[in-house]
Amino acid sequence: MNTASKDLSTESCLDLCRYIDASPSPFHAVAESVRRLEAAGFQELSSDEGRPAAGCWYLRSGGALIAWSDAGCEVDAPLRIIGAHTDSPNLRVKPLPDQGALGLHQVGVEVYGGALLNSWLDRDLGVSGRVVVRDGGRRVEHLVRDDRPVARIPQLAIHLDRDVNDKGLLLNPQVHLTTIVGAGLAEPGAFVKTLAALADVDPVDVLAFDAMFHDVVPSCLSGPDREFVSASRLDDLLSCHAGTEALIATAGKESRRGAGQTVPVLALFDHEEVGSVSATGAAGPFLQRTLRRFVNLDERRVNGGLVLSVDGTHATHPNYMERHDGEHRVLLNGGPVLKFNAKERYATDAPGAAEIRQTAEKAGVPLQSFVSRSDMPCGTTIGPATASGTGLRTVDLGVAQLAMHSAREFCGSEDPWLLGRLLEASLAG
Repeated sequence: MNTASKDLSTESCLDLCRYIDASPSPFHAVAESVRRLEAAGFQELSSDEGRPAAGCWYLRSGGALIAWSDAGCEVDAPLRIIGAHTDSPNLRVKPLPDQGALGLHQVGVEVYGGALLNSWLDRDLGVSGRVVVRDGGRRVEHLVRDDRPVARIPQLAIHLDRDVNDKGLLLNPQVHLTTIVGAGLAEPGAFVKTLAALADVDPVDVLAFDAMFHDVVPSCLSGPDREFVSASRLDDLLSCHAGTEALIATAGKESRRGAGQTVPVLALFDHEEVGSVSATGAAGPFLQRTLRRFVNLDERRVNGGLVLSVDGTHATHPNYMERHDGEHRVLLNGGPVLKFNAKERYATDAPGAAEIRQTAEKAGVPLQSFVSRSDMPCGTTIGPATASGTGLRTVDLGVAQLAMHSAREFCGSEDPWLLGRLLEASLAG
């Protein structure tokens, strides 16, 4: 990578770190993408509005967001969709969380998604999410966050678990993951009072909340030459950031105005880590309903249409090479990765892969390929659900990372910029 490209790559990663640090919850991730879209001229729609004039629009629902630009586009111009997800495995606060013993205030949690539980131990945690409050005759939603180290889950000392290094750490989520949040036994409603203070409302007006804990250490570039990114929630905020910036860049290009070759769309879903089956998940109605109501889905050409399902990919781990297919080494800083699976856990097929390879060649972006070992199960993502819902050719791809689903993840610092170039080239058609 030459000096100019290295500088662009570094700036892209620093901006990625800013995006992640602004997004401790799915609701904050949507708010951060909205902030960037509005700065670029996008306007918000309500789901109850009629079809707007052509332009740059977005619609949001909780932790999900659909945005598009159809200015100057023909009525049948094909859709080019970037899909990603805003949620990450973490610890969600229970509805009646306050408990404690031995003079300690504790908060009960439920594990969300396939979290690496050990990675949440001995780590300073903040809290974030949303609170719904009564405001006269209305219900109003407030985003809340506290980036102070307000919670911690101490691990049992090795003196009391002598076999932990030989037999492994076993954690019971109900018993061993209860967070310590303060000294003194808690009164019922203590945690709600904390959220109310963050939202600057009276605790009696709090009707419900969606709250979760997050690592408070800021994202950063690491390594002697800043060749890596160390951050929480890389899966999948890295893709949300790249997709947001690619849509903004594509919508703002002077060369696109009046051309109308494609309609670029950004679809950020919630609940991927728990199966995508929700009102705001990829298997729900949000994308299809939005496209049909506002973007003429049924009138647009299928030829030329494409969905890019962009999610984190497993890099080959140097300490566990036997867990990977030996003919499909995936390297950090090796470029974006096409994901394949014969059981359709990923939606990539030969025509889709061929198109992305040609797009990558034109953009000067290297590509890698991932497939699981044949004797190991494969994960999945939003690709199959989006393909079946839209009927459009779908390709699964993403940036390689290590420590996936840890409270702190790790990727190469060249790859986010390379992914952004590929997504922008693909949106342009």
